[in-house]
Amino acid sequence: MKTAATLILGIGNTLLSDEGTGIHALKLFQSSYPDHPNVSCIDGGTLSFTLAAYIEDCDKLIVLDAAELKSPPGTVKTLVGEEMDAFLGAAKRSAHEVSLLDLFDIARLTGSLPEQRALIGVQPGRIEWGMSPTPPVEQALRVVVNEAVNLLSEWDRAQTRAQVHAPGNFPEPPAREQAPESPIGVKL
Repeated sequence: MKTAATLILGIGNTLLSDEGTGIHALKLFQSSYPDHPNVSCIDGGTLSFTLAAYIEDCDKLIVLDAAELKSPPGTVKTLVGEEMDAFLGAAKRSAHEVSLLDLFDIARLTGSLPEQRALIGVQPGRIEWGMSPTPPVEQALRVVVNEAVNLLSEWDRAQTRAQVHAPGNFPEPPAREQAPESPIGVKL
């Protein structure tokens, strides 16, 4: 059963410097917006099949992660909907237990892939032992959070517009009275 909430899923390994970008960005989002309505935040770590249920249970999904963008370290790119799907389909397979693409395939099979979904990816500079991101990626974390907040606002505005323009959401216009006819058959 869908909760009509947005899930922000941070993924990565915080023991491998820039590989932990998604988790670092998620923590920054949580500390900056601790009471954002209808938003659940999950540290997805290095992914597992247990995350499939969370993805199936949300209406909107934002994934924060390090991504090979073929760009300078710290570059942030937001991929939405089918653009995200195409990126994941073309990406190198993960060495983890399960990839994000695998989780999306599970959600597709059950008919519960969130229609509104996005990946906010950051180009890593270094993936090696280290507890902190490199300076360019550290600076990009605020950009990632701002992108997430912008997406949430955009999706909320779109949902509000859809609700306002949905059939049955307009009051019926008042009934117009019939004009009386004149004695010669012409409406007055």
